[in-house]
Amino acid sequence: MTPAHIETFFSTLRAANPHPQTELEYSSVFELLAAVLLSAQATDVGVNKATRRLFVVANTPQKILALGLEGLEQHIKTIGLYRSKAKHLLQTCQMLVNLHAGQVPRTRESLEALPGVGRKTANVVLNVAFGEPTMAVDTHLFRLGNRTGLAPGKTPLEVEQKLLKRIPAQYLVDAHHWLILHGRYVCQARKPLCWQCSVSHTCGYTLKTPAPTR
Repeated sequence: MTPAHIETFFSTLRAANPHPQTELEYSSVFELLAAVLLSAQATDVGVNKATRRLFVVANTPQKILALGLEGLEQHIKTIGLYRSKAKHLLQTCQMLVNLHAGQVPRTRESLEALPGVGRKTANVVLNVAFGEPTMAVDTHLFRLGNRTGLAPGKTPLEVEQKLLKRIPAQYLVDAHHWLILHGRYVCQARKPLCWQCSVSHTCGYTLKTPAPTR
């Protein structure tokens, strides 16, 4: 994608959705961190169903710790890999209490030191909670970066670095959300909905899906 195409791509997405938001439900920075930690290899819809039950009874590190492992597992057992996620969330809560007075830190180094929190999770928290122009490269962003020619790369980190370099500054804070939503609902993995795509004319994907015939 050329710089002119990139500008058109993001200005079009912004015009359609000026204030994009994460689809994870949360009402505090800690709830966001917990939801993102639980969302690995799971859908936002599935995580939201579980956290609606969980956050009613435990929405702070201290309350999660009070649930204990078995109690936490019962609340999140509908989420894939719930046993390992429960252990990581409890360990994270213990570190938040011991090292950060129960508050979520706002530096990448401190976030990535928490169990179960990798670079992608840290990027989501830094972006959504603290408004930093980070790029959490999940399967959607990795696919779009390569398929469209926006940020080709062999690894998520390579795609992340190219996205940060190539996306104009005025779009950076919200770009992560626009790309996730576009990948989730339009530029889908198996069959991109090119005939419905408002930015198909800007992207370098050559095998564009034609409109279905009736």
